[in-house]
Amino acid sequence: MVSSGLCSWFCAWFLFCITLVPLAAAESRPTDIKPAQIGEFYTGRIDRNIEEVYSFNYTSKPGKVDALRVFVRSDSDDLEFPLLFVVRQQKGVLSWQVPLAFRGYYQRTYTYQDVSRTLCPTDPRGQAPTSEQFLYIDIASMAPSSVQYELIVRRLPDFELQTDVPLNFSASPSQPQYFLYSFPEGVDSVVIKVKSAETFPCTVVSVQDIACPVYDLDHNVEFNGVYQSMTKKAAITIQRKDFPRGQFYTVFVIKPEDYACGGSAPVSTIGTGNQTWNLKRVKHMEVTITPSISSSVYLHASLLCLLFFLIFYLGAFLAFFIHHLRLQKKSLNMSGSPDDGEGTVAASHPITTSTPEGSSYGAIDESRQRKAKSLPPIPRPRVYSDSSADEESDIDGIPEMEGDKNVIQAKAFLYVSDLSIKDRRTISKKYKIYFWNIITIAVFYALPVIQLVITYQTVVNVTGNQDICYYNFLCAHPLGVLSSFNNILSNLGHVLLGFLFLLIVLHRDLQHRSFLEANDVYALEFGIPKHFGLFYTMGIALTMEGVLSACYHVCPNYSNFQFDTSFMYMIAGLCMLKLYQTRHPDINASAYAAYASFALVIFLAVLGVVFGKDNWWFWVLFSIIHVVGSLALSTHIYYMGRFRIDFGIFRRIFQILYTDCVQQCSRPMYMDRMVLLIVGNIVNWFFAIFGLVYRPRDFASYLLGIFICNLLLYLAFYIIMKLRSSEKIRPLPLFCILATAGLWAAALYFFFQNLSSWEESPAQSREKNRDCILMHFFDDHDIWHFLSSTAMFFSFLVLLTLDDDLDDVRRDKIPVF
Repeated sequence: MVSSGLCSWFCAWFLFCITLVPLAAAESRPTDIKPAQIGEFYTGRIDRNIEEVYSFNYTSKPGKVDALRVFVRSDSDDLEFPLLFVVRQQKGVLSWQVPLAFRGYYQRTYTYQDVSRTLCPTDPRGQAPTSEQFLYIDIASMAPSSVQYELIVRRLPDFELQTDVPLNFSASPSQPQYFLYSFPEGVDSVVIKVKSAETFPCTVVSVQDIACPVYDLDHNVEFNGVYQSMTKKAAITIQRKDFPRGQFYTVFVIKPEDYACGGSAPVSTIGTGNQTWNLKRVKHMEVTITPSISSSVYLHASLLCLLFFLIFYLGAFLAFFIHHLRLQKKSLNMSGSPDDGEGTVAASHPITTSTPEGSSYGAIDESRQRKAKSLPPIPRPRVYSDSSADEESDIDGIPEMEGDKNVIQAKAFLYVSDLSIKDRRTISKKYKIYFWNIITIAVFYALPVIQLVITYQTVVNVTGNQDICYYNFLCAHPLGVLSSFNNILSNLGHVLLGFLFLLIVLHRDLQHRSFLEANDVYALEFGIPKHFGLFYTMGIALTMEGVLSACYHVCPNYSNFQFDTSFMYMIAGLCMLKLYQTRHPDINASAYAAYASFALVIFLAVLGVVFGKDNWWFWVLFSIIHVVGSLALSTHIYYMGRFRIDFGIFRRIFQILYTDCVQQCSRPMYMDRMVLLIVGNIVNWFFAIFGLVYRPRDFASYLLGIFICNLLLYLAFYIIMKLRSSEKIRPLPLFCILATAGLWAAALYFFFQNLSSWEESPAQSREKNRDCILMHFFDDHDIWHFLSSTAMFFSFLVLLTLDDDLDDVRRDKIPVF
């Protein structure tokens, strides 16, 4: 058995020797190992089945990172039989081919015969002792004929980037670049700033850990680290905690095409079909790494932001305290007065002052109270019912009285008493529906928004793709998982001021209720009817604007723009409704109709962003809807709800125009209202024509501009008519008006700075990035958040206090306009 086994082994060995060994010898390539020196230029020709190996022996010095760069060139243009280069180092292998081919869109191929690559340093820390290093470069080809090549290996003198020291360099698709940076002691965060005078070619800036291989080609640069595309500007904030060894590579890759940066395919006459050769796509850049802000700046900026808005709380509570002292003083004075006991009523006043200049909401002095008690109630039919029938109609009408309601509404001169006939409890209940509806909308709107932006931020952190979010990268300060904490913090003002406005409205509401209990007749017959439901709604809307704007700025982009603008549309609409409701309390729109209109506006905003860029049909459709809607609303406002909005509205409008303007030219019954509506329609037609002609790219801001202009126009008309009617504007609302105008002017200046734009590519958006302007922490858009939230707060105070001068005027003396 043993002899037979040995015999079998011997036969197998003999068969191997006479067959496989000669065959392997015939197929093996002769290897020619050539010693070489760094910095020397080598050229040669490579034949089939011949492999040439260059051996480099060099010494690395301690304390300095020794980086080498290999430059190769070949005259081969055969992609079927390319020249293969393999670089063998101590810790890795790097290989590529010449011609080097890149794939583009639409099956395009871009080939380059000049290639240079930086070799991964053996010890990036530069702490290894002086030692001998070996490098082998293998060159081979399967081409049927010999191929010429050129080779040179050089040391990189500027491989390590220094803090605050700019470095100029150039790169191309076949000649990428990367550099090493080490965090200095005491620096926890740095900002990599890259700039170029050339928009194209498109570049990718990547930050990778110090590991080999380094991904520095177009097809693999996105495999590792953090990256973003670039045209003229790029900025990446890097934190030490993300790189435990305190070092990283900054990689620069030129893309073969410019689609990623908002450009197109490069034009070249070199090549045939979809194949392009040696396209000149060289980009000159400058990179500078600067320390970012310290943790103390985060703390100081947060405290300053909080302190700024808490000053408003201090001012409000100080005003409440002074007002309370005045009430107590007046109460003591009235209690000590020898008058017939009627002065004791002063203690139940909401806000009482002795002079018109100091009075405010609900201010009624004692002499007027005595007069109010002596006044007999004005006979007026009222309906005291808790039925919800009045709340279910879209537009409230006036209940049937002794005569037709049209008799009252068609009067040439209307007064508030004519439009405040319904029971105040029924009307207040109607306006509370606004408040509860917006609470419901806010909850159902905010929860999926928060979930979505958390997902966006997670994707950015996991993939490292900073092209997903459109930040101002030159002033984007990360905190925790958030990439731009400063843009989120600056929305704190909307939340705090919205809550403060709710407290102010609650204070006035409680005082008004207490006043009603003591002076029911006076409250029902004097002053503007006071309903606080819309004010509460406006406060919630301001708060939610801050919450949703903060959510939008977690990752601002094309997909979530509506989070930042939805409640802005609602705020503008609610302000117009409140202004109209002030002197038309019985015929204002219901909450259901109002919110349905807001939903339609938001739907149009989404359609405008999706289809408004290049589709003329959308702008035609939107312009028609805009003009027709303006005409229908104007008709409804002019006739105060007596003109039904249905499919027969246009026929009725034509009949009225024909009767009043063609058959007999008569003066409009409501001249002031007609002037407002004509001016308003001219403004809206101008917006419609402007949109149809220019088709602005930022449709959301365009639509918001329409709302704001209409609101300002209506507010200006209201103030002018108030002054024409010999009514006064007291110091508090006058101060709020001036503050509102100044704050909005300043806020709009910062809003139009345009630090980014999701209407463009991420790289093009970064061209608009700017440095911080306040405390090295807040940028122009953060200042817009501060000023706009304050401006909206003062705007709400204008609406809340504008008619305080009418609290002692009979409603049948207050005109409607």
